[in-house]
Amino acid sequence: MPVEQVIEQEPGAAAVLAGDRIDVLREFAADLGARGEELGLIGPLEAPRLWTRHVVNSALLAPLIGAGARVADIGTGGGMPGLVLAIVRPDARFLLIEPMERRCSWLSEQIEVLGLSNAEVRRGRAEEFHGAFEVDQVTARAVTALRKLVPLTAPLLRDGGEMLFLKGSSVESEIEAASKVLQKHRVRGAEVAELGAELASDGLLAETTRVFRAKIVRHG
Repeated sequence: MPVEQVIEQEPGAAAVLAGDRIDVLREFAADLGARGEELGLIGPLEAPRLWTRHVVNSALLAPLIGAGARVADIGTGGGMPGLVLAIVRPDARFLLIEPMERRCSWLSEQIEVLGLSNAEVRRGRAEEFHGAFEVDQVTARAVTALRKLVPLTAPLLRDGGEMLFLKGSSVESEIEAASKVLQKHRVRGAEVAELGAELASDGLLAETTRVFRAKIVRHG
């Protein structure tokens, strides 16, 4: 019989990032913690670090989402970062792209239960939607290395659109390995930004995270 895991206590950064959307975020986190492992959304060791490692980590991207932006989140899985961002940024619209039917069903359920009118699920892989639409920004977390991720996502962006990919400590080497791919897809202004530094210094966040930022410039 599986041992029920205790969900991590909500860190102080959550309320700061979510503002008046914190209750919705709490409802999402509670359900993910309760059913996530059973549904294959999170691993068996993730509940005790659910907020820090997954929810807050995703919400740190919220300030970088443009007002009124149309955003595609690739490989949304258990809702990170796309569904979390849809919760805390109701002014933007999110397309949650996920190939697995079981995960799509859960995401659609969450959208309905949480009353999110700014999010919709698209079942499939990113490359299946090339030419189907263009968005202002594209997000991804723990999907694949940049040299593979850029060709999957660049065609989804409008000219001038922005990539926002949450990455780990190896991001600099990923950028180096993807140099030819970045050039081919006309990716400009690539940089790595640290998210959450102020929250960490205030004692509200245990650790910061990194985001790869870059724009697609097809003309000029």
